[in-house]
Amino acid sequence: MSIDTSTLKDYFTSLQSRIVGELEAFDGQPFRTDSWVRPEGGGGTSRLIEEGNFFERGGVNFSHVTGKSLPASATAVRPQLAGRSWEAMGVSLVLHPRNPYCPTAHMNVRCFVARKEGEEDVWWFGGGMDMTPYYGQREDVAHFHQTCRDALAPFGEEVYPKYKHWCDEYFFLKHRNEPRGVGGVFFDDLNEGGFERCFALTQAVGNAFTQAYLPVLAKRRETPYGERERDFQAYRRGRYVEFNLVWDRGTLFGLQSGGRTESILMSLPPIVKWRYDWAPEAGTPEAELYEVFLQPQDWLASSC
Repeated sequence: MSIDTSTLKDYFTSLQSRIVGELEAFDGQPFRTDSWVRPEGGGGTSRLIEEGNFFERGGVNFSHVTGKSLPASATAVRPQLAGRSWEAMGVSLVLHPRNPYCPTAHMNVRCFVARKEGEEDVWWFGGGMDMTPYYGQREDVAHFHQTCRDALAPFGEEVYPKYKHWCDEYFFLKHRNEPRGVGGVFFDDLNEGGFERCFALTQAVGNAFTQAYLPVLAKRRETPYGERERDFQAYRRGRYVEFNLVWDRGTLFGLQSGGRTESILMSLPPIVKWRYDWAPEAGTPEAELYEVFLQPQDWLASSC
């Protein structure tokens, strides 16, 4: 089977435009558009906002890149594909609100095709979304997860629990022995059930992102905060940086494949702090993040 990627590209570019339009309406400031070309093949369009009315920093990237030989990050679990040419495209976004009571969020949907003359194309989809609060609210987390579950429901009752667990395992800082946030859903290497089913599932995840995230922001955007909250936000953002630079497969693939560094690292927050061997004081809202919200659990148990 030879994969025609034109339909994929139409979807991913339209998804980027729709999401950016909704975010611009929410923030009130336009996103910058930055198109780029990759010397080995392909390119993309980065849509960025910095120092917006609401978002301190955020980016919604579309990339469509090709290469002659798969990089190590793509063949680590598929050594039989070493040496194949490849084509990858998708949309990836990270949003960092200024208000510490508004969570950071990430979403990514993508497709990968590996080719070898005389053989069928090997393809798979991946993606997901997750949320990283600094001051957690159970109803916000439940809304985010409920939206994920509803999006995946047409593909089987077992899909959301499986992808939720996968997300908890993937977005985990092994060197800290703690989750990055409250999770969401994550999937990779998806090719069972046929191309159309896999593409439809990937679209369902991409299409659900703003429904999962923007209502949370709308509810918390006017919450007052001070230097204490901003300081804790900057400290916890350090965990975000550590995960993206140490563990994230997408970041590693982008850098190993000669991708555009500015676009790959747009996920990093603008203000970050680290401190030595720090722990929050017992009984504080900051301690509650660790004791409650960084404990993987069934966030929908009370709403099923």
